[in-house]
Amino acid sequence: MNSIPESRPQAGQEQEQEERGSSLWHDAWIKLRKNRLAICGLVILLLLCLVSLLTPWIAPYGYEEQNLLLGASAPSAQHWLGTDIFGRDMLTRIMYGGRVSLTVGLIATAVALIIGVLWGATAGFIGGRVDAVMMRLVDILYALPFMIFIVLLMVVFGRNIFLLFFAIGAVEWLTMARIVRGQVMNLRKQEFVEAAYSLGLSQWTIIRRHIIPNTLGPVIVYTTLTIPSVMLLEAFLSFLGLGIQPPQSSWGLLISYGVETMEEFPWLLIFPGLTLSLTLFALNFLGDGLRDALDPRTSKD
Repeated sequence: MNSIPESRPQAGQEQEQEERGSSLWHDAWIKLRKNRLAICGLVILLLLCLVSLLTPWIAPYGYEEQNLLLGASAPSAQHWLGTDIFGRDMLTRIMYGGRVSLTVGLIATAVALIIGVLWGATAGFIGGRVDAVMMRLVDILYALPFMIFIVLLMVVFGRNIFLLFFAIGAVEWLTMARIVRGQVMNLRKQEFVEAAYSLGLSQWTIIRRHIIPNTLGPVIVYTTLTIPSVMLLEAFLSFLGLGIQPPQSSWGLLISYGVETMEEFPWLLIFPGLTLSLTLFALNFLGDGLRDALDPRTSKD
């Protein structure tokens, strides 16, 4: 007699666990864990972020510590990645450069994400003339030479790292806006949205439960692909002398120095280049894994 009441809560708990386990995020995490390249990329990115945060405490040498007598020396037991022409430890320079490059990538991408999602969602959800005007403005901005725009900003307002964050983010949001707009316009016509309306659900409930989960996949995937694009843009600007300025360093700035001396001191180019390449590969692997894991059409096996 006592076993019957006990079995009902257990059955209810199992059913509740199954309902929780059938969510989009639970299925996405299960699929992501099966993708070894994506998990490898995630681990690499977490390690790079951790090292960047702890750089002031774990760096083997001071940030501006020089040894002019040592000069540019090859990798050794004392300097694992060698030194630059001023005798500064390259491992330390790369670690500090990672703080700048990763910060530029994350903040500039966040700026692009906020502007692009708000702009695209507003245009796609309202539609009509508002959509036409907003997207024609996006088309006009697409036609502008953004590299010249960034260069003018840096020349007029000075080479400020915070201006660099804003300038890069302000030119990377256009594609995000188009992606979000297309997703929202497509989802508005889906049968499950009409069914939700017929059940009396409010617009906010429909957006929160149906629209947002189905747009987060492409948004998150494109975000992971925007970060390497932003980092490459920062590296290109630093290579031109318009990005991070000494005594600060970034991977792009270190690469630009390495190019100038690559024939005589190849390690000055090889190690920063490998670090940037490893980060870009990790971001792309993670982006591909998230694209497959967050696709609602394949969230159920």
